[in-house]
Amino acid sequence: MLLGPALAVSAILFSIGVGGVLLRRNAIVIFMSVELMLNAVNLTFVALSQQLGPQGQVIVFFVMAVAAAEAAVGLAIMLAIFRHRETVDIEAFSVLRG
Repeated sequence: MLLGPALAVSAILFSIGVGGVLLRRNAIVIFMSVELMLNAVNLTFVALSQQLGPQGQVIVFFVMAVAAAEAAVGLAIMLAIFRHRETVDIEAFSVLRG
């Protein structure tokens, strides 16, 4: 299998995720963009594991576990703040500032 197309798709997905994090103000969209970036990294690890060995596939499981924990904790925080402020706009989250 050719390595180039998989890495190109991964780079495009990661760029879309970075753009979503930097340009959006909605917390849900930001979390989805972070998940997209993590999935792009997973695609890179799997593509490179075909040439470098199965270590990349093992790392994918750890990245998936971190992504699941991030989604659970992040959405719980968003839900708590939404109940308090009734919005998911990042600019309204002054509750988290010290």
